[in-house]
Amino acid sequence: MQIGVETAKAVDQRRVFVVDEDEIIRAALQFMLHDEIETHELGSLEEAYAKGQGWLAPDVILLGVSIVAARGVEVVTQIIDRYPAVRILIVTGKDDEATAIAALKAGAHGALVKPLTLEAVRRKVDTILGREGGAPLVQLGGL
Repeated sequence: MQIGVETAKAVDQRRVFVVDEDEIIRAALQFMLHDEIETHELGSLEEAYAKGQGWLAPDVILLGVSIVAARGVEVVTQIIDRYPAVRILIVTGKDDEATAIAALKAGAHGALVKPLTLEAVRRKVDTILGREGGAPLVQLGGL
């Protein structure tokens, strides 16, 4: 099903990895994005690293805040070391704001704050990719 898809975006050669321990969040984000950009949902960074070799490297990683909480903010720099051109958006709720802010300070490029909506998620990904239709990135805690 394609919901309000622009042809130019649907043929974009870039890809998004949704890396989150929460299967429901992964599936929701993949559903919201897959019509406009190649989107892969993965349950761990190890899966993302295995999939993202060679030409399949991600342009954007939507990283669940639970992964940052479990591995520490160093995970952001580890991802950037592996994929220097990647843009990282932290998927978070208000309850995890402190962890998300720490990830932003460590080098993440923005945040997707729950509740997630189709329009907000697509706008944020467009913004991070520099595509038309983007919106300003949400800054948490005055950053």
